[in-house]
Amino acid sequence: MIASLSLAQSPLAPEHHTEEGFRNPFPTYEDKDFGDFLQWSLVDRIKGNKPDKPDTYNFEMYENDGQYLQKNQTEFTITWVGHSTLLVQTDGLNILTDPIWSERCSPVQFAGPKRYMPPGIRFESLPEIDIVIISHNHYDHLDRLTIEKLGNKPLYLIPLKIGAFFEDLGITNYEELDWWESITFNGVEFICTPAQHFSNRSMFDRNKTLWSSWVVNGKNNRFYFGGDTGYFPGFTEIAERYGPFDIAAIPIGAYLPRWFMAPVHLSPEEAVQAFLDLKAKIFIPIHWGTFELADEPLDQPPEALHKEIKRRNLARDRFWILKHGETRIYEHAEFRKLSIVAP
Repeated sequence: MIASLSLAQSPLAPEHHTEEGFRNPFPTYEDKDFGDFLQWSLVDRIKGNKPDKPDTYNFEMYENDGQYLQKNQTEFTITWVGHSTLLVQTDGLNILTDPIWSERCSPVQFAGPKRYMPPGIRFESLPEIDIVIISHNHYDHLDRLTIEKLGNKPLYLIPLKIGAFFEDLGITNYEELDWWESITFNGVEFICTPAQHFSNRSMFDRNKTLWSSWVVNGKNNRFYFGGDTGYFPGFTEIAERYGPFDIAAIPIGAYLPRWFMAPVHLSPEEAVQAFLDLKAKIFIPIHWGTFELADEPLDQPPEALHKEIKRRNLARDRFWILKHGETRIYEHAEFRKLSIVAP
């Protein structure tokens, strides 16, 4: 399956490394600790600062049976499964980002944040997956049950120190990368790029593993996957090194309250600025509409995004706000000309 596989390492000093793990080295970053988390999740609730949210949401869903995706070998397509999970097809490769098909993003399936929307395509309807990209180890981005279903066949591209998670599952087909390191698979380059976030899967392993965004440089297309991040100067540097991008998938949800979320989660307004920094043609919002993880209602991020698009007088057809299960085909010659796979 692998035509060529090479690893290029960065000569830059790893300012984001520490003796015990990793950190955000950016001068604008303000760390929030467990005390701040308790202030938000417990103390504010006791004081009555509980957000007002609807019990249900009326999200439209595409009935994507996967037949087109299973046959496609040539088109550059994006399918939103939900949250940060995308199926990306480029240069004949099938790529999944932060895949989660579980009912909950949690250490257990009887408690924790539950899906408001089912996955946009059934797991059994996926084409054969070549590459799985992981941005970090939070439960809504690295899901054990989904990884077990995918098994050892795909190549997993992961930030540093997440390999132990895969080894525990008996999975050995992975490559750990540091920021600015790259790997080439079947002529497509995958670059691990910075993000401003954090990692943990318990109270005792904070920042022991790295977090990242990713760049996919195909033969004809360039794709950016933001993972999970706050606003930081890295967007501009990523664009200088690897842009401009055809499509940028950027998180817009889990952003309230700003005093707590701002360092690690973009607001919709900041996401637009990140999109402009990245010099991308098409914006695909991710990290919203699936799991309730913060204080804003699940349907608020795209509403705020629409307002910011209008305020900045940007072309609306550059913003693909996908429905769960929706597939769009990117036509390189004229990015405004869309092909939509719909029921």
